[in-house]
Amino acid sequence: MTNEAIHIQAQINAPLEKAWDYYTQPDHITKWNFASDDWHCPSASNDMRVGGIYHTRMEAKDGSFGFDFDLVYEEIRDKEGFTYTMADGRQAKVDFTSNGEETVVSVLFDPESINPIDMQRDGWQAILNNYKKYTEAN
Repeated sequence: MTNEAIHIQAQINAPLEKAWDYYTQPDHITKWNFASDDWHCPSASNDMRVGGIYHTRMEAKDGSFGFDFDLVYEEIRDKEGFTYTMADGRQAKVDFTSNGEETVVSVLFDPESINPIDMQRDGWQAILNNYKKYTEAN
């Protein structure tokens, strides 16, 4: 992680096991992994082991733009967190902290160099907020 890493987090009104499963299982990931309602995540796969690959496809619903998001797991602490390296070499760390019936999910990630820091923070936070909304509603 760089000194400029961006931090986001959300408190999820769900126990740790549910929060972990909804964050890591592909059938759930496709339901929340997008920053706004005009986007979607049509596919996801997740080989959750050290050296395993996580892959998602994110697309605008109107078909005007889309991209793949790929990463390789570096460390996994079951139901506690994990670290990974994105396809472009940036790193991230995700932590899950149980507070009984609530779980705090914290993400620390290296920014990319194209978009402004605020835009990146807001985009990743919007995705995490979408995850929170989906997890709490299901």
